[in-house]
Amino acid sequence: MVMPSVTSLSLLLFSAFTLTETEQFHYKYVTCGSTLKLLNPYHKVRLHSHDIKYGSGSGQQSVTAVESSDDHNSYWQIRPKPGTSCFRGVPVKCDQTIQLMHVATRRNLHGHHFRSPLSNNLEVSAFGEDGVGDAGDDWTVICKTGNWSREERIRLKNVVTGSYLHVNGDVYGRPIQGQREVSAHDHPNEKNYWQAGEE
Repeated sequence: MVMPSVTSLSLLLFSAFTLTETEQFHYKYVTCGSTLKLLNPYHKVRLHSHDIKYGSGSGQQSVTAVESSDDHNSYWQIRPKPGTSCFRGVPVKCDQTIQLMHVATRRNLHGHHFRSPLSNNLEVSAFGEDGVGDAGDDWTVICKTGNWSREERIRLKNVVTGSYLHVNGDVYGRPIQGQREVSAHDHPNEKNYWQAGEE
């Protein structure tokens, strides 16, 4: 029986330690290319969309918030702002501008100056085709820890409107009964904090 050398054992232990450290590092932070749900901790609802258009305002695909933790229409993918790099697995930095693509419909979280139907804040929609939209899809991550920590409450500020992704608490009737309105609000407050949820 051939016994492994001390050098071989050292390399194996170092590799295992490095892998564990890397996995912990990636799990601690939200990373580029990752798919996740976004939880609004004030209302305990998740950012959501579906192929249902607004009946007023932009007429684009509506964005709402839901309580359910297992709805596949609440998954969003972190993508780079066009013209910038955001390599898969690299933590998203505070003050970095990103895009959030709705996985099921491949439209981007979008801000503009139409008024939202319930709260009269600014409307937030899902826009574009196959992840390609315009500057209204760009959101800056507002956080304080250097990188976007999964445990941290962050804000998302739209680059075009300067307003924050927000849940006021207003509830829709049919055809999306019980879902909360998602809008963009001029000022930071407790209702526009978000936290990384389920992957």
